[in-house]
Amino acid sequence: MLPGDRLETLRAWQAEDPDPATVAALDHLIERAGSGDAEAVAEIVDAFSGRLEFGTAGLRAALGPGPNRMNRVVVAQAAAGLARWLVENGHSGARVLVGYDARYNSDVFARDTAEILAGYGLAPVLTDRYVPTPLVAFGLGALDCVAGVVVTASHNPPQDNGYKVYVGRSQIVPPTDEQIAAQIAAVAARPLADIPRSSDYETVGDALIEAYVARDASLVPPDAPRDLTWVYTPMHGVGGDIVARVLDATGFPPPALVDAQAMPDPAFPTVSFPNPEEPGAMDLALDLALEVGADVAIANDPDADRCALAAPFDGTWRMLTGDELGWLLADDALRRGAAGTYACSVVSSTLLRAMAEAAGRPFQMTLTGFKWIGRVPGLALGYEEAIGYCTDPEAVADKDGISTLTRLLTLVAGLRAEGGTVAGRLDEIARTFGVHATGQVSFRVADLSLIADAMARLRADLPAALAGVAVTASDLNEGWNGLPPTDGVLLEGDGVRAVARPSGTEPKLKVYLQASVPPERSQDLAAARAEASAQLEQLKADMTAALGL
Repeated sequence: MLPGDRLETLRAWQAEDPDPATVAALDHLIERAGSGDAEAVAEIVDAFSGRLEFGTAGLRAALGPGPNRMNRVVVAQAAAGLARWLVENGHSGARVLVGYDARYNSDVFARDTAEILAGYGLAPVLTDRYVPTPLVAFGLGALDCVAGVVVTASHNPPQDNGYKVYVGRSQIVPPTDEQIAAQIAAVAARPLADIPRSSDYETVGDALIEAYVARDASLVPPDAPRDLTWVYTPMHGVGGDIVARVLDATGFPPPALVDAQAMPDPAFPTVSFPNPEEPGAMDLALDLALEVGADVAIANDPDADRCALAAPFDGTWRMLTGDELGWLLADDALRRGAAGTYACSVVSSTLLRAMAEAAGRPFQMTLTGFKWIGRVPGLALGYEEAIGYCTDPEAVADKDGISTLTRLLTLVAGLRAEGGTVAGRLDEIARTFGVHATGQVSFRVADLSLIADAMARLRADLPAALAGVAVTASDLNEGWNGLPPTDGVLLEGDGVRAVARPSGTEPKLKVYLQASVPPERSQDLAAARAEASAQLEQLKADMTAALGL
């Protein structure tokens, strides 16, 4: 049963909500709660107990009524807060690009955003169809925009949506996120009807797409081999159409397409989580790869900012880890002589540092997220282990699963022309720089306080050794190696490394692990990989114990 003051709050929310669907959903929740449904009461309490927090990741949450969910009220307030910040920072009349994916309500949220930005005197440009996130990141520069918004929840479950914000050509970072959040709070304190709107905005479609495709095609040398057999899945997302256009422009053969996942579908019916990293998500692609005798299978996530690769290893197909794919792309860039800084995040493998230094190229380690990687001056290539790769930073200062796909097709076709394979190239890298095994322990929670408690336990009793190796600890909350403070703990010793941190986008505590064997002991790859794998398993056990999970 809901108390009277709570019911009054709910009815006040409904009175402002312009969306009949969330008004009806709240009516249904109130009715269920009134009949004693504890689950409905819990949902109402959670949805109305606070505001959805706007941060460097923008907004991301389940769809539904209430200030702690994604809906038209919350999106309108976010758009107004962003608009006020832009105007107060001297951008009145400037262009702002707004794009969206094919998730539930993405088009509605994007149109609301364009109307509100226009109402504040900005010049929004709204994509005329759903588009991949990298297309918006590209359009920031191509269309001379001061900011951008993408309505997407990337690879989250179907009930979620999100709101990703760029200022300049990069995702927002502190203190911009805090300043925009303050503007959103000021807007939320006033009636929704006070937010100005206008239909005076532009739309963009083929012109932006054609410019992006032309740029992507320019990444492939005219004389590059193009013969390969491959499988592709856009994972029910919005990457398929742009990928098809890139293939037409580059001359690579069309893939064997995973038909069941080829068209955008916000329900993501064939996968539990539409993330190529999740167990089972690539099963249909791997089955098809075996059927057609493919060289590789490639997947984008639903908004196509991430890219995953699977290949045969000794006759058995498997997904490459995010780090392995990062090493392949870095090795390719270094062989091409790509000048500039090579960068990865603090949770990624340290092998990139060794590769860059051996080639005489600068290296930089950043905080997690492409809001940091994309800002590295003179970036040549940046990656994060969560299958995110910035392979054309001059055009897209963010992770881009489509330009990464183009780089991979060029790389794999080149290897095939020389009689090589993905597995063979990874063996070559391992012999040169030593075997590096990476892995992860991930704890999903319903109660976020469990994550804070686990991090507190770790900090209170830091391990002196992991997998039998003495380690030193660095609290990333205090800053480390020139990085700004962030909630994380780094433990590293001779050949072992672990980073524990809360996820920035999901209710998870993640531990990123690495075990390595030096080059002189890695010439027998089978023995070195067995050694590193055993050490990695012990790292998982030791870190699980240290966190008390």
